[in-house]
Amino acid sequence: MAVKAIKPTLTNPLDPPEKVEFNIPNEISRATGAYEEVMKEGYDLIQRPVRSVAIDQIEKQHAKKRMTVWERMRVLTDKPPNVLYQNWGKNLDGASLVTAVLNIDGRDVACYGHDFTVRAGSMDATNGNKLARLFRLAGEKGIPLIGMNDSAGAYVPAGVGGLDGYAEAFTALRKISGVVPSIMCMFGFNAGGGSYLPRQGSFVIQPNDTFFGLTGPGVVKSVLGEDISPEDLGGPKVHGASGVADLTVMDELAALRQAVRLLGYIPDNNSVSAPFQQTSDPIDRKTWEINTLLKKAFNSPTGFNTPFDVSIIIQQVCDHGDYFELQPERAKEVVTAFGRLGGHVVGFVANNSAVGSGQIDCDTALKIARFVRFCNVYNIPIIFMEDTTGFLPGREQEARGIVQAGRSMLDAIVDVRTPRILLILRNAFGGAYASYNNYPTGADLVLALPTTRLAVMGPAGKEFVYKDELRKLRAAAAEMVKKGIQQRTAAGMDGEDAKRDAEKEAGDWLKLEEAQLGKRYEKELMNPKEGLSLGSISSIVMPTDLRKVLGENMQFLLRHYKPCPMGGPQREFH
Repeated sequence: MAVKAIKPTLTNPLDPPEKVEFNIPNEISRATGAYEEVMKEGYDLIQRPVRSVAIDQIEKQHAKKRMTVWERMRVLTDKPPNVLYQNWGKNLDGASLVTAVLNIDGRDVACYGHDFTVRAGSMDATNGNKLARLFRLAGEKGIPLIGMNDSAGAYVPAGVGGLDGYAEAFTALRKISGVVPSIMCMFGFNAGGGSYLPRQGSFVIQPNDTFFGLTGPGVVKSVLGEDISPEDLGGPKVHGASGVADLTVMDELAALRQAVRLLGYIPDNNSVSAPFQQTSDPIDRKTWEINTLLKKAFNSPTGFNTPFDVSIIIQQVCDHGDYFELQPERAKEVVTAFGRLGGHVVGFVANNSAVGSGQIDCDTALKIARFVRFCNVYNIPIIFMEDTTGFLPGREQEARGIVQAGRSMLDAIVDVRTPRILLILRNAFGGAYASYNNYPTGADLVLALPTTRLAVMGPAGKEFVYKDELRKLRAAAAEMVKKGIQQRTAAGMDGEDAKRDAEKEAGDWLKLEEAQLGKRYEKELMNPKEGLSLGSISSIVMPTDLRKVLGENMQFLLRHYKPCPMGGPQREFH
């Protein structure tokens, strides 16, 4: 006897069937007619996007450790979504994309999500138009956008309609770029237009076990004959290191929660400030831990060349030590982060000497440029913390275009119109200082710690400042070698041994003398004194007073800043 297959269902056989009445409460029921039929049809249409999906499709999504679009919305907010532009054509046209306005922590947020349980979340002309309409709504009403991308791409049977749908969405999203911020979460497997569209957004968050890229591994194999896994082609490790993804996280839940957290640091649009959050952390709190960090670092055997993690300083300055780092897996020579200071959102751009002496290379410069431009567009003040030995030299960097990347960073900094402060922590050398938010490039305030070493060049600068003394020392060392060889040979030492011994003695002497010159150079020129006397530095700040001085000055600058959209000419490179 054949066993009948049991089909999965969401219906509990023990529950009574749901019955929806369309009468006024306590109204005496009378004969029903056309009105009740129309009401029932309308109710079914409202429920259709959620209830018409087969349970096996939902189970397939769960088996892949993915949520449905409706479950994802419930993670973003516990309030019911205001679903807009519902449609469900005869070929499911438009149904594979959900558009809504959500209430997240009291703020209106435009939201879209691909419904992978319907036609694999693919795009056709209908839902491309729907998506473009949502983008235009967000721009017109000045509300931020969250995208939940989980799509197989354009719907092939729709023909060019799917491509037109993407093109319309591309155009609409580009036109609100710089007007309202957007956060894009990447779920599932996205290729082609499914990658271009979200990367037009302000920020991209990618969980593990997801893919997005120009093409999938299958196309790469057929075109290039190269076997590569989705993870190695377009996984979070790849995109996190390249900066295509601003954040990489463990899973979908973490991505959505990070999106909500990030939303708390960014404004609704380019005409207002980021949300102010009252704090119980006193603005004049002493930052003793910064003093301890610097003391231990600079009193160590390596002295003022000792690297340290700048994120500790950012943490100590921010309200309750809370900050939100962006692109943490890329170009770790610099930290870019949002934090709050006295309740106000502030962007931090800080050289991190713990990685590569905080040197600025191509990736670092572009990371800084992108973050600074976002802060500038959306009225977020910036605190720069400088501790860099300069731009990274070398053939590889020149071949990659360090001049262009550095120029992008400099352009972004020069264009800043929001309040901005430079705090020099230690090293500020050469072109890196000249292009890193000083008074000539538009800083509102330049502060420095007593540990500052501001100079045209680092320790190598002694070669130019004391070139006459060094020339005499090296000539004396050469003469010392000659005399040493003669004395040792006369004493009966073998010729080669005599030479080796004499050279070692002269070398040790020369190294000691050059070290003394190096200390003299640091004492005379590698310090904040000249910058202070010329007005390049406004004042010296003690490490324990950093939060107080930065906070009070930032509050002063913000009292005299009016948030507004950017004006003036738009630059060619960005």
